[in-house]
Amino acid sequence: MATFPIRVFGDLGLKQRCPDVTEFDGSLARLADDMIETMYAAPGVGLAANQVGVQKRIFVYDAGDGPFTVVNPAIVETSETWEYEEGCLSVPGLYFPIVRPRCVTLSGYDLNGKEFVREGQDLLGRIFLHETDHLDGYLLLDRLDAGLRREAMKILRSGGTGGQVRRLGVREDGGDSGPPPRPE
Repeated sequence: MATFPIRVFGDLGLKQRCPDVTEFDGSLARLADDMIETMYAAPGVGLAANQVGVQKRIFVYDAGDGPFTVVNPAIVETSETWEYEEGCLSVPGLYFPIVRPRCVTLSGYDLNGKEFVREGQDLLGRIFLHETDHLDGYLLLDRLDAGLRREAMKILRSGGTGGQVRRLGVREDGGDSGPPPRPE
């Protein structure tokens, strides 16, 4: 297995919708294994193929119960909403409060081409949405309000965070001041 370099904001491949996978073979399984290794090395909880320069509709994730691979994902249903501080391996060092659905139903295929449906709540649902966004050509920056997006773009255009964690848009009301979650 090998790790890939992770593509970051500004890479045009991150803004393109990935085409569906049509061949379920050994090369797809090797890609998934390499993506899982890359995700763990980053470290992150999810990784989409276009984040490693591969234009295929596949992502990997680990929400704490082992790695999984989803091929040709589609969001079937969502409900409720919640705000959670979210980061991204392709936007290193920046974290934002993002409102997304809390409950998510995802359909997809495993590495053998067998279709499945999985429900995820809270972090798992967020991972499904975040990684599917990547495969559709969207970054979490696209989910920010105009003011927060301008602030983030200013940091990114000036060279990024210099390896420091920046939590933008976090309320000053005494909320959780612990470390940000691992990026997705």
